[in-house]
Amino acid sequence: MKKIVIASIAALAVSSVAMAAVNTAACAACHGKHFEKHAMGKSKIVKNMTHAEIATALKGYKAGTFGGVLKGVMHGQVARYSDADLEAVAQTIGK
Repeated sequence: MKKIVIASIAALAVSSVAMAAVNTAACAACHGKHFEKHAMGKSKIVKNMTHAEIATALKGYKAGTFGGVLKGVMHGQVARYSDADLEAVAQTIGK
């Protein structure tokens, strides 16, 4: 039982570090504090997207395989993050 508790605490710490790696405050300027806005009047409203849709979009922006007119802007925002970081932040927003 003690090993399960320790493993659970370690997993929580690792996931918290991954979520903290992406500064979502930087997203607020375009997407709104609660991801309620169309960024620059062009994007989908992120809070209405599923976690999977958000992860796909973020990783696609990073790879340069996703996006329309804001593709270049978003690539610059997500390029420095690992796919695990992007997956973790996708789990904290959307539905």
